[in-house]
Amino acid sequence: MKQFISTADVPSVPRLVDIALNYKKDPFRDKELGKNKTVGMIFLNPSLRTRLSTQIAAKNLGMEAIVFNIDKEGWALEMNDGVVMNGNTTEHVKEAAAVMGQYFDIMAIRTFPGLKNKEEDYTEKYINQFIKYAGVPVVSLESATLHPLQSLTDVITIRENWQQARKPKVVMTWAPHVKALPQAVPNSFAQWMNAWGEADFVITHPKGYELDEKFSGSAHIEYDQDKALQDADFVYVKNWSSYQDYGKITCTDPSWTFTNEKLALTNRAKVMHCLPVRRNVVIADEVLDGPQSIVIEEAGNRVWAAQAVLSEILKGSL
Repeated sequence: MKQFISTADVPSVPRLVDIALNYKKDPFRDKELGKNKTVGMIFLNPSLRTRLSTQIAAKNLGMEAIVFNIDKEGWALEMNDGVVMNGNTTEHVKEAAAVMGQYFDIMAIRTFPGLKNKEEDYTEKYINQFIKYAGVPVVSLESATLHPLQSLTDVITIRENWQQARKPKVVMTWAPHVKALPQAVPNSFAQWMNAWGEADFVITHPKGYELDEKFSGSAHIEYDQDKALQDADFVYVKNWSSYQDYGKITCTDPSWTFTNEKLALTNRAKVMHCLPVRRNVVIADEVLDGPQSIVIEEAGNRVWAAQAVLSEILKGSL
């Protein structure tokens, strides 16, 4: 792999999942692979699991990880080309990304959408500017529209929790939230489920919360949550704001909160969420603390997803 932004960068999703699960069995088997290599982790918004898991993954491969919270510690970056910089921005991404490319062997970037201008967010301007000017492989730690490390993790988690011959039924259900959240995680989960091709995939949400079809793809869309949950083997619970009425909250119906009553409709489904989660808004305590929740195991697998990605990029650059 030359970079890791979406499934388009992955030659084989099943193979990458296998690599990650092999690292879970033997974390240090490639501990010399990243010797004398450095990954620069650049954050334009906060992180807990993404930051820590990627640092651990780099360490397992012998790499040094340097974290830079550019939103708090760096100069205000100008992302637009051809502008007169007489406002609040101090440094252009052309220089900033190019300079960091001189320091790091791999750059890992976390950006966030403004949720104001759909066209701008969906062009992925921020992360694409880093790709354009850095001159080294770039890994997405989340972008305006996708969160590929999280979604690779989700595939890994489903794979290791499913031992039957038939395909599992995987349902991604919308849930209410107190603030407008981006579509990055649901977009990405849908993209990876479709690319993996090893699940019967259903998306359920209120009308008005349809995702961009280039991500939802061939997934079955069901507006009746109870109907969608019937016989589900895995339920991925997530909130997102409207894509059509961009960035808006058009529904706050608490009946979409995932509870034990909803869980009883499934085939004793395993319950997943990317975290952080608003308890008793998105998912009830009784579910999160119950035996069918695998959110902590899921979060633990973030290390192996990141390690698989970094190792494949390192091997491609040797």
